Amino acid sequence: MKTILLFILEQFADWEAAYLSSAVNMLGHGEFAVKTVSLTKETVTSIGGFRTVPDFDLDTVPDDYEALILIGGMTWRTPEARGVSALAKSCAEKGKLLGGICDASAFLGTLGLLNSVPHTSNDLGGLKQWAGEAYSGEKLYVHKQAVRGGNIITANGTAALEFAKEVLLAVNAAPENKISDWYNFHKLGYYCAAMPDMQ
Repeated sequence: MKTILLFILEQFADWEAAYLSSAVNMLGHGEFAVKTVSLTKETVTSIGGFRTVPDFDLDTVPDDYEALILIGGMTWRTPEARGVSALAKSCAEKGKLLGGICDASAFLGTLGLLNSVPHTSNDLGGLKQWAGEAYSGEKLYVHKQAVRGGNIITANGTAALEFAKEVLLAVNAAPENKISDWYNFHKLGYYCAAMPDMQ
């Protein structure tokens, strides 16, 4: 069983987590386990009001995992979020898959983890301002919904589906055509995805 860790903070973007976790569970044929991690094991409430009790906190997060995915939200710019830094850096150093969407992608920039890989975020200017001297990867910034650069996947806050697709492909959750079918179904809608000639 391969474990995919979703790191969630207070006021996390539940839809970003839901697209990815549901796709992993539907397409992964029982080969993957999606687990949540937070700073503590106290209940975390999403932007939409969903209350989640994390499976792990920073002290109990397992060493053996396939990917660490930082789910976006409203609190990545708080001092408390810096507690995630060591885990994210360790993930990158070990060559494991590391993902960040929305403000969580810019958070990776504040750790210097986007300086040598193609990446994206909500806005280049905002990324540069927030990350400051820790960020020197401007030439590798890509104006695209989601970008995979080596073992790091980044996306902007409107790219939950694109982000999920890149993660699914990176962990080989299913054959590529099955992942594309899942993406098209949710992106294009039932009628266009089921009957492409209607597009």
